[in-house]
Amino acid sequence: MDLDSLYLLAAVSLLSSMQMGYLARRVGWSRMAHKILPPAVTGPPEFERIFRAHQNCVEFYPIFLVMLWTSGVFFSDAAAAAAGMLYMVARQLYFNGYIQSTKKRLPGFYMALAALGILCLLGLAGIARGILRKHFHIHL
Repeated sequence: MDLDSLYLLAAVSLLSSMQMGYLARRVGWSRMAHKILPPAVTGPPEFERIFRAHQNCVEFYPIFLVMLWTSGVFFSDAAAAAAGMLYMVARQLYFNGYIQSTKKRLPGFYMALAALGILCLLGLAGIARGILRKHFHIHL
């Protein structure tokens, strides 16, 4: 693998980190609007939904990055980048839906799980292909 094949993965990683920064900023704005000082994490339902939406995104972020890079390095950088962008769109839908009501978060959540499933399958396929080629001399 050469450096040229990493640009798409790096771009998606950078964009996703900017998205995470924006979501964190939304929590800050909500804190100011509702006069909730850190370290408090409770308040009106509107604040708590924004806070939880962000926390859920933070909890999934390392999983996303590992799957993005694994599938990109071992399977296809373009396919991984496309699935990564789908994940980012899904996370934004999730966040926006959660702000409105807890039930409205579900479409984005399911779409994000689907994107992670795609990334996982791509990564596993790429790793399996590499193991078969290296250890069993089977080229797929």
